[in-house]
Order: sequence, then structure tokens, then C-alpha cells
Amino acid sequence: MLFITQNQRTWNEKNLNMACKVVRLFLLINLLLQIPKTSAVVPAIIVFGDSTVDPGNNNQISTVLKSNFAPYGRDFLGGKPTGRFSNGRIATDFISEAFGIKPDIPAYLDPKYDIKDFATGVSFASAGTGYDNATSDVLSVIPFWKEIEYYKEFQKKLRGYLGDDIANHHLSESLHLISIGTNDFLENYYIFPTRSSKYSVDEYQNFLIRIASNFIRELYNLGARKIAIGGLPPMGCLPLERTTNIFFGSECIGAYNNVAIDFNKKLQGRVMGLKQELRGVQLVQTNAYDKLLEMIQNPSQFGFENAETACCGTGLFEMSYLCDKMNPFTCSDANKYIFWDSFHPTEKTNAILADHVVRNALAEFR
Repeated sequence: MLFITQNQRTWNEKNLNMACKVVRLFLLINLLLQIPKTSAVVPAIIVFGDSTVDPGNNNQISTVLKSNFAPYGRDFLGGKPTGRFSNGRIATDFISEAFGIKPDIPAYLDPKYDIKDFATGVSFASAGTGYDNATSDVLSVIPFWKEIEYYKEFQKKLRGYLGDDIANHHLSESLHLISIGTNDFLENYYIFPTRSSKYSVDEYQNFLIRIASNFIRELYNLGARKIAIGGLPPMGCLPLERTTNIFFGSECIGAYNNVAIDFNKKLQGRVMGLKQELRGVQLVQTNAYDKLLEMIQNPSQFGFENAETACCGTGLFEMSYLCDKMNPFTCSDANKYIFWDSFHPTEKTNAILADHVVRNALAEFR
């Protein structure tokens, strides 16, 4: 009969505990190695919104609002159209690169990518969508609420890939970016009577702000702790809007810009309130309004020659299928233009705006 002393039993228990810790550490290290290596403090950029940040989700849905054809993407990495509404990369691509993660963020619905790619950055955005469900209905695109459903699906895949604990930590450290709202006014409120007959501009702004607030709360409840939400641009200065103002010299539509300014002020107030409400959240507003307006008013200071019209086509109204390779008027050098099509910036503009946002609003995340 073998007798074990108390000291031997204690020694064995200590070694067993140590062995268990070593095994757990080994498993943890192996899981961490599954995440593509980056030099970033923020491990991933997770994106929600509209065409300003859609890298190609609309390619996979039934809608007329697409840009997966030339000349879109002619200056992108590899020179191929991806579904981005620009001649090259969009702002979130540059933000990802600035954070030391990767040079471009894939679309969640793109079948070429999987969870290993999405672990360091993914976009759920859909061109043409808005805060308001009625906005997404206009061109049959992905509604804003559906983007959060895709995010939940992504979270499930991420937990299967990394394990619950590591995935939850990964999500809490990831930067969640939101860029949306322009379509609610220019594609919905000012075009169709459904909302304008029900709400004044001020009331509609408040309606959208409530949706934005609830979206942020839901992200928080799903584990997000680093969130940045964008304001509206000087939307009265988009080439398409200036074209409609032809009888007034094609100047920027001041009323639209004022709506954007008012909305941004309300959004900033809501951001401050949510920072008090949501414990432990890092929440900022990325307001590029002033920078873009500065570029439009002083294009030569940024190396541009044209701020009024776009590069693609005549630059007055073309977008999506009207901006195709058969259009003989498309410019040869997009770097001379602030806008690529009548609604969206060139890659050069996106790079400047992204740099401004990274150096200012997003500085606390670096």
C-alpha cells in the first residue's frame, strides 16, 4: 500500500495547478496567434453607415445603387472597382492604415473574405442607406437596423474563431465607426413628402438623433466601448446640389449647409449625454464639416483645381451607372478634383479628411 504524506499531496496539487495554468496560457497564446498581427492599439476598425464607408456590400444585394464597374476604383489598390464610391480608397481605409492595421477594410457581404479577414476590420455599410428606414427603402438598400444584425452575426463568428473571452476583449478594444445621415435629407426628406409632411426640419433632425442614440446604446450593450460617430458634411456644396442651384450661379445651397450645422450641434450634445449615461464608453464625434468646407472654399491650398464639379462625366449630376467607362467626359486626373462623382469625394479628398479626423477626433484612441 502506497502512503502519500501531506507535504507530497500539497506538492502534487501545486504542480497540478501550475500545469493547468501552463496549458491555459498555451491555449491563450495559440488563440491570440490566430489574429493577424498588427502594431495597433486598436485591433480592428468596425464600420457602419452609407456610401461614404461602403467598400462593396451593395454588390451583393438587389439595388441599382452600385459602383463595382469602371471607372470607379481605377486608382484603387490593383486598379479594380470594388464597390467603393470613389476612384480609389475611402476614408475608413485610410483610418485603418493610420492605426497600423491594414490598408483597406473589406465588405462583410463580400464572399472573398472570411472571419480571419474580418477580425482586423470589417464594414457593414450600405450605399444609399440612412438612419431612417424610409431612406433605405428609396433605393432598396440595407437598412441601418440590418447592419447591427450583421454585426451580431459577425460577433458570433468571431467568438467561434477566437473563443468568448478573447473575442469579447477584442470587440471592446476595437474602434466602431459610424458615418451616415446625408441621404436622410438629400435622398428622402427633401425629395419625398412622407417625412417632410410629418416633420419640420428641426423635428426630423431630432428623430434621426434619437435613432443614432439608440444605435450607440445597442453597440454598447453588445460590448463596444470605443465608438466614433460622424456628423453631416456641407451637403449643400455637393456637385449634384450645386447643379440644382443653377439659377443662382450654382453656388452651395446655404439652407442645406445650415441644416448640417444644426444637426451636428445636436449630435454633439447627444454624444456628451451618452458619455455620461454609458459607463466606461469612449465616444467621440468625428466632424469633418469644417475641413471639407475649407477645402471647397480654398481648393488650391490643398492642391486641387476644381471644387464645384466632379471628375466623373460632366461632373454635374453623374453617379453610379451614369458614371461609367462609356462617359467621354470623365477627367484624366482625379487628384485635381475634390469630388469623384456628383455625390462622393475623390481618394485624395478621402485621405485628407481621414488624416484630419485621425489627428483630432480619433487621437484619444491611438
